[in-house]
Amino acid sequence: MITIEQLILQIEQRQPVLNKANLNAAVLNKKLSGVGSLSHAKDDEISFLSSAQFEASLANSNAAVILVTPKFEALVPKSSVALVVADPYLAYASSSQLFAYCANSGHIHSSAVIASSAVIGKNVSIGAFCVIGEAAIIGDNSCLDAHVVIEDGVVIGRSAVIKPHTTIAHHCVIGDFVRLHSGVSIGSEGFGFAATHDRSELGWERIAQLGRVVIGDHVRIGSQTCIDRGAVDDTVIGNHVIIDNLVQIAHNVKIGDGTAIAAKTGIAGSTSIGKRCIIGGAVGINGHITICDDVTLSGMTMVTKSIKSAGAYSSGTTAMPTPNWRRAAVRFRKLGNK
Repeated sequence: MITIEQLILQIEQRQPVLNKANLNAAVLNKKLSGVGSLSHAKDDEISFLSSAQFEASLANSNAAVILVTPKFEALVPKSSVALVVADPYLAYASSSQLFAYCANSGHIHSSAVIASSAVIGKNVSIGAFCVIGEAAIIGDNSCLDAHVVIEDGVVIGRSAVIKPHTTIAHHCVIGDFVRLHSGVSIGSEGFGFAATHDRSELGWERIAQLGRVVIGDHVRIGSQTCIDRGAVDDTVIGNHVIIDNLVQIAHNVKIGDGTAIAAKTGIAGSTSIGKRCIIGGAVGINGHITICDDVTLSGMTMVTKSIKSAGAYSSGTTAMPTPNWRRAAVRFRKLGNK
């Protein structure tokens, strides 16, 4: 349980609560147990109105606290407390963190294998069957769930959350407040090979991948995402980057601060992506190109050359009846013959 006063403090890390001066001590001390939708919130829960399309649900809401813009403050039921903010959805996002499950107990499971040279910070939780390599460093208040593998020389900052079956390969660097979800692979060997003169007989010559992966602060990486280590230089993920599930980031890729990448995106080697980019699902990005800051790529876009101007980019075709698509495809092929 938290109080409304604690809720306000949490929200104000991102934006001001515009009417907090109007709230008395009795209101500020009211206890809250969670978050609910406008229609189903209980009388000790928080809700929010972020869009006028849900206005009809506001009048009958039983929520203890409703996050609204100034436009809707007068419509909040008298049984509820209105907290007025510029962005209710952002305030809801901040509020939700107060009620999230946190397993960090500061306990190290007896089955964990920890090298004698590893440095474990204060209040670190290490789950069953974890393996921590030589000279690895894990920062204060970090939480490793079961079956996490941290190889030799890895550095992990403070307050990291690492979910089961995640592997961080040798000498990679992870910043503060990083969240790695189940099955993430950080620092696996990049896909680097040199062709012999007869690949069917002599095969491919493996190029040892000698770089690292360096991940900034406040980064979130989704389940089963793979980030390959650099061939010579490092693969670098900036601060405040969020990456969805099932994303492949190849060796020597650079991703700028505040960029978001949705599921099933593939980024080929040595590509540089700028700050604050938004990359939709199933996007394919060629190697050795540069994408500037503030670019949005819609889902299933294929990027084959550098993008030098900010803005939104798309490729591919939307779904249409199959006979129509076949006729369009025939015409498209004919355009290539001119």
